[in-house]
Amino acid sequence: MSVEIKKVESKKDLKKFIEFHYTLYKGNKFDAPNLYSDDKRTLSKDKNSAFDFCEAEYFLAYKDGKLVGRVAAIINHRANERWNHKRVRFGWIDFIDDIEVSGALLDAVAEYGRSKGMNEIVGPLGFTDMDPEGMLTDGFDQLGTMATIYNYPYYPEHMERLGGYEKDNDYVEYKLFVPDTVPEKFAKIADMVQRRYNLRIKKLTKKDIFEDGYGRKLFEALNEAMKDLYEYSELSDKQIDEYVKMYLPMIDLDFVTVIEDGNNGKVVGAGVCLLSLTKALQKCRKGRLLPFGWWHILRVLKWHKADIVDCLLIGVLPEYRPKGANALLFSDLIPRFHALGLKWGETHVEMETNGKVQSQWQHLDHELHKRRRCYKKDI
Repeated sequence: MSVEIKKVESKKDLKKFIEFHYTLYKGNKFDAPNLYSDDKRTLSKDKNSAFDFCEAEYFLAYKDGKLVGRVAAIINHRANERWNHKRVRFGWIDFIDDIEVSGALLDAVAEYGRSKGMNEIVGPLGFTDMDPEGMLTDGFDQLGTMATIYNYPYYPEHMERLGGYEKDNDYVEYKLFVPDTVPEKFAKIADMVQRRYNLRIKKLTKKDIFEDGYGRKLFEALNEAMKDLYEYSELSDKQIDEYVKMYLPMIDLDFVTVIEDGNNGKVVGAGVCLLSLTKALQKCRKGRLLPFGWWHILRVLKWHKADIVDCLLIGVLPEYRPKGANALLFSDLIPRFHALGLKWGETHVEMETNGKVQSQWQHLDHELHKRRRCYKKDI
C-alpha cells in the first residue's frame, strides 16, 4: 500500500506528531527524548517567536492506516537572506525503516518549498541554531544529549539511497574527560589574560540575570560569537527574552561562566553547561513531567545525580579569541566539574572544518565519538 501524507492541521494532529518519536524510540537506551512541553512550545506558531521570521508546515506519514513517520518543513527567511539562498529546511524527521516512507516525507517538504519559491532542501535543521541539527552518521552507541538529534543508523542509509542528497555540512562532537586539575596551559593563559587584558570571570546570580540584564548580555555575546557559523540566523530580542525566561532559571549557575572586559564592563564570552538530563528524560513517560518524570529531572538539577555534563553554549567574541579568553572559561569550570566527580563533558556540535574550536581540546584528554551531517538537494 502506498504512503499517505497528511498535513498537521489540529492540536490532535500536533500531539500525534510530537508523540511519534516516543513510540519509535521506546526503550532505546541512547536517545534523549525532548520534553513534550518543550516540543509543543517550539512547534506552536503562537508561542515560538522564531515565527516572526520563519514559516512552517508539519507532515505525518501513514501506511496501512498506521502512523509511520513525521517531518517539519521550515523556511527561515532571515537565514535565507543572511546566506543568500532559497532553502526549505527539514527537521523533526522520524520514520520507520521503509524507503517509501522517508522518500514521501522529504518529497512533501520539497513540494512545500517549491510552492514558496525555494529551490533547495536542506537538513535536518530547526528554526534556529538553538534547535537540534544534523543527522547522526556515526556514534549510534553513544548516549545522546537533549541539545542534539539521536537517530537510528538506517536514517543516513536512506539519505544515500534516495539519491540527489549530498553533504552540505558535517559536525563532530567530543567527549572531554574531566582532569584532576586545570591543565597547566589553560592555567597560565588564564592568569596572563587577566593581568594583560584586564579580562575577568563573573559568576552570575539570579539578580544579575533577571534584574541587571546579564541574561540578555550573555545571549547577545553568544549571538555575536556564533554569527558566522553554518546557517546561523541571529536571535531576535524577543527570542533572547524567551530563552532567558525559559532556560536560565533551571540551570545551575555554578555551570554558567561569563567573561567580562574589566576596561568597559562588556561581556565578551560565556559558557553555559548543564548536567546531563538524558537518563532522566528517558524516564519521563512520553516526555511528560507527570506523574514521576519531574522527580528524575529534579534529582539531576538539584542534587547533581549525574556524572556527565553537557557543554551547551560556549562562545567568545572574535576579537577576544586570539587573546586566549576561552582559557578563563575552562579554568573556572573544570574545578567545579571535578568537585562533583563528573566523568566527562559533552561538546555541542562543532563544524568539522572549525579547527580553531577543536584546537582547544588538545590540552584535555578527549575522544571524537559522534559525527552528524546536514544534507542538501536541488528541488
